[in-house]
Amino acid sequence: MAIETEVKGKLIAEHRRADKDTGSPEVQIALSTTRIRELTEHLKTHAKDHHSRRGLLLLVGKQRRLLNYLRGTDIERYRSLVAKLGIRR
Repeated sequence: MAIETEVKGKLIAEHRRADKDTGSPEVQIALSTTRIRELTEHLKTHAKDHHSRRGLLLLVGKQRRLLNYLRGTDIERYRSLVAKLGIRR
């Protein structure tokens, strides 16, 4: 269920702000968005998998906190990221 290395590298390359950037809010939000979409698809077929559901809820909360932080620090970066990832907020 983990994000594959090639996909993760591509996501980091798309959203990073500097050459060796892996920890900026944009990168973290992009990775969590991908993981949330994977878990959502998994839960559509495995409705009783409550452990994965808990992990999904934790990821959604973490993503919400990161988005709130980004919105508070730089609204333009926030808007461009939400538009690029297609996140409903």
